[in-house]
Amino acid sequence: MKTYAELSPSPRTILTPGPVEVDPRVLRALSYPILGQFDPEFTALMNDTMEMLRAVFRTDNRWAYPVDGTSRSGLEAVLNSLIEPGDRVLVPIYGRFGHLLHEIAERCGAEVTTIEKEWGTVFDPEEIIAAIRRTKPDIVALVHGETSTGRVQPLEEVGRVCRELDVLLVVDAVATIGGVPVETDAWHLDAVIGGTQKCLSVPSGMSPITYNERAERKVLSRKRVERGLRGPDYAAPEAQRRPIQSNYLDLAQLQDYWSPARLNHHTEMTSMLYGLREGLRIVLAEGLEARFARHRLHESALMAGLRAMGVSFYGDPACKLTVVTCVNIPEGVDGESVRAMLLDVFGIEIASSFGPLKGKIWRIGTMGYSCSRKNVLHFLGAFEAVLLRHGVKLPAGAALQAALDVYAGAK
Repeated sequence: MKTYAELSPSPRTILTPGPVEVDPRVLRALSYPILGQFDPEFTALMNDTMEMLRAVFRTDNRWAYPVDGTSRSGLEAVLNSLIEPGDRVLVPIYGRFGHLLHEIAERCGAEVTTIEKEWGTVFDPEEIIAAIRRTKPDIVALVHGETSTGRVQPLEEVGRVCRELDVLLVVDAVATIGGVPVETDAWHLDAVIGGTQKCLSVPSGMSPITYNERAERKVLSRKRVERGLRGPDYAAPEAQRRPIQSNYLDLAQLQDYWSPARLNHHTEMTSMLYGLREGLRIVLAEGLEARFARHRLHESALMAGLRAMGVSFYGDPACKLTVVTCVNIPEGVDGESVRAMLLDVFGIEIASSFGPLKGKIWRIGTMGYSCSRKNVLHFLGAFEAVLLRHGVKLPAGAALQAALDVYAGAK
């Protein structure tokens, strides 16, 4: 009979744009005893999580809760619940995940219009606003932080115009929530989808979402109660709008589960909720503004070190995403060989990219618990050594000194 080794994953320094290292306090929370999903002690934890999510999303929305599944489950839940076949949806695309929103919207039966920007840049808000006025969409779906290119899209003006024109604005904030300001109410965002495995530093497996009354009205207009839960007094809705096509990703049913009614839907991911609650508690204990400043500090040190090393950056610096730094792979260097040596010799993981950028850039994430002075300095020293081994001529030692200067100046 075959035997298997005891599970013992290697320690890593994870500097990808997700997943990232998990705070030990979150790992500890994941190990706690299981409670039943309707145990009052557990439902109190659910209520805590909703309150903390409102604070992190910076919203007064009633609905702020996690969808069980990876970040894509949150995107699918929101778009499936809001898009009816035939709805007009505008998707501005400036990287891989804009294309994902396009694909999901098409699968929901939407009439999708896209506008595209060269990867490495973002839209001037007026470009999106002009497209909204031209195409008259029911919904705009937009990525806030595009990890494939390391860019961040301004949202405030777009949100204001969507509200004026009664257009629902759905925002993918998977890469930004907890690391970069996401102002749900101030920017007039109708539905926002986050992720756990990036700046929140919780394992992948839940997707925090929030949505306002405007979005809720659309969701409830398509509500159906699951047949096995209908009581004898159940009456079918008068309006025969197209039901939400997914049962599992049905926000109308999920919000009943997260409401005081606790109407059964699925079995809640108990341990993951423990982890998310603890991760959110840590975020709020640090303070959002302090957390954003920490991410900016370590980004500055990282970029100073890379600049001193002589490597070049990818993309428009005016719209750089704080938590992802993209570096051009030098001519004649095998990017995958560099990544492999960083991992095998130093235990450091960075990312390559997708589509038209495959083999052209490295992506270095400084997110959440991974965003630390120790990790930045460890990476810069290792990266310099690996590049030297690959024949790149650079001023040895300059990178670490430049980063240390940034840290010394921040005291």
